[in-house]
Amino acid sequence: MPDISKGSHKTLRILRKMLMPRTFFLMIALLGQMIILTGVISRFNQYFAQFYAFSLFLSLVVFLWVMNSQINPAYKIAWIIPILLFPIFGGLFYLFLGRSRMSRKVSQRMKAYEMATMKALMRQRSKSEEYLRWIEDSRQDAAIQARYINHYAGYPLYPEQYNQYLDAGEVKFEKLLEELEKAEHYIFMEYFIIEEGLMWNRILEILKKKVDEGVDVRLIYDDVGCLFTLPHGYDEKMEAMGIKCCIFNPLVPVLSLRQNNRDHRKITVIDGIVAFTGGINLADEYINKIEKFGHWKDTAILIKGESVWSFTVMFLSMWDYLRDVSENFEQFKPRQIPSKDQSREKETTNKGYIQPFADSPLDQEPVSETVYLNLIYRAQKYVYITTPYLILANEMVTALCAAAKGGVDVRIITPHKWDKRLVHAVTRTFYKALIQSGVKIYEYTPGFMHSKTFVVDDHYAVVGTINMDYRSLYLHFECGVWMFETECIAEMKNDFTETLKVCQRVTMEEYRERKWYKVLTGSILRIFAPML
Repeated sequence: MPDISKGSHKTLRILRKMLMPRTFFLMIALLGQMIILTGVISRFNQYFAQFYAFSLFLSLVVFLWVMNSQINPAYKIAWIIPILLFPIFGGLFYLFLGRSRMSRKVSQRMKAYEMATMKALMRQRSKSEEYLRWIEDSRQDAAIQARYINHYAGYPLYPEQYNQYLDAGEVKFEKLLEELEKAEHYIFMEYFIIEEGLMWNRILEILKKKVDEGVDVRLIYDDVGCLFTLPHGYDEKMEAMGIKCCIFNPLVPVLSLRQNNRDHRKITVIDGIVAFTGGINLADEYINKIEKFGHWKDTAILIKGESVWSFTVMFLSMWDYLRDVSENFEQFKPRQIPSKDQSREKETTNKGYIQPFADSPLDQEPVSETVYLNLIYRAQKYVYITTPYLILANEMVTALCAAAKGGVDVRIITPHKWDKRLVHAVTRTFYKALIQSGVKIYEYTPGFMHSKTFVVDDHYAVVGTINMDYRSLYLHFECGVWMFETECIAEMKNDFTETLKVCQRVTMEEYRERKWYKVLTGSILRIFAPML
């Protein structure tokens, strides 16, 4: 019997997942709605003149509405083009798919939980102002960046917090298992993707054991992120084990861009003493136990100390929203009793400042984008970036090009092997303008670069869940850690320079040698980049 190639195995695995009962039903339901909508519109052909006039009028109204709305300019262009190209259908499809405004009830609930977050962090934010004055005396740029996060994201600055950069999924996994074993009071976990396998099964064993010990274990996962990785009703399975579980924004078979708002965060909080975040989800490819797109390069950060409270509040705010409850957050502050494991009290301080922050797509404040732009515009020597996707709004392109033209060493590492063919094709369309301005683009040759990091001038860094694309910057719930003068910044810079050794630089000559049909495909797809 002939061997089945690795590519065939991947194809069969994808087909199996697509044919899972729930997934198959959702696909059929959504396709059916598209067919019905198109069919209903087509039935009006007999009244073509009236229908055409009505459609043009509707598309004109929608066009004016989009042009004068407060949405990101890139999204305006992404919808204006199809409306102008297809005036009969464009306006109608926008009404079905383009509006993402929350209902009044949901909006009020979100505001209530945002207020709870502000209240829980109020004391720390007041202290933050004092720390900002300390920084201001020595480095004005740092104070400006930290003050923005404090005032507009609502998350405070913390001095002298222990932080450890984790330069691979395998490193994070071992450290996570070690810290989970120490849990005495609660474990909070919030992840975009969870998949049954070696990584998750090892974690689940510990979680079940901790439940038996009386530890409060809670889990949040995103429904779209886990659509192909977890069976339907997995939350009920977790609840039966004693693990409290919530699904973020359950996928329903209704055409709506509201399903675009996903929980892309990756957070673990243990007893309010330890927290993790970064790009690493809970699936075997993230620790290279299975190969999907070559070697998987990812990173994370571990923090200890008072700053963990920001991640605790971040998780609890989402939890209360999903459960529709209002808990007293204060009860989750680290208890003022000695820990059974005295080693947990060690390594709780470090030099420098860190500032965990969250970004919501529902508050009209582009926190992640502004944090990144601040880092780029205030760089004097270098900006080193790793990102799996490079699909940028004009503001970000302008900032990167201006920095490079001004003599700043701007380097970006993207994947050489992609996980999404169309998205990678669009990523490569941004290379030309950046390279021409002096930005150095590298592709990670061994496989897939999933890390999301910034390192700037040996002074600043960000580790988090935030990709440099429209979805992360405008549609997803995200989080990260902004750092100033911390010791792990040097480790991040070293990891970046070591990673460059296995990357290939993309030159202008190589870019010009691309096949014409790839150039054409990328150019067309770029028009619709905000929708990808």
